[in-house]
Amino acid sequence: MSEPNLYEPSFDDESERPGFRGRRARLGRQAGAEHLGASLFELEPGCAAFPLHYHLGNEEMLVVISGETSLRELAGERPLAEGEVVALPRGEPGAHQIVNRGEAPARILIVSEMNAPDVVVRPESGKVSAFGRPPGAAGEGFHDVYYRRDTAEFWEGEAPPPPDR
Repeated sequence: MSEPNLYEPSFDDESERPGFRGRRARLGRQAGAEHLGASLFELEPGCAAFPLHYHLGNEEMLVVISGETSLRELAGERPLAEGEVVALPRGEPGAHQIVNRGEAPARILIVSEMNAPDVVVRPESGKVSAFGRPPGAAGEGFHDVYYRRDTAEFWEGEAPPPPDR
């Protein structure tokens, strides 16, 4: 088995969803990393790797490898230069989506902590993902997606303990 290579990646995932077409090479996993994730995304023109989101449990860092990309944040959008490095902190200040605004495929590298549990918030759709394993980690594990509109009161549906026998 060969070692993973940023310039000659072995892509292990593909997305064909409208607006999210591209490929992903999980380089961190391929290299055997346990506590760091590193994914190389190749994005088709006009597409993003994922919806606008932020993590509550994991900090990420973005490196633009090639192409004409832009960073969408809650405050707006700005172009990114090839080679640019952007820190994406935990929480709302780190909300991000990277979009290929060029006419050719673009490549970005995203490095992240692999903390679990994690909660990922998607402010535009109002959805929340709850992860019992690090996002993007191999194997089985808890991962559910909810709409925030489905919130409940803390004590709603909770029963008192059963009587002592």
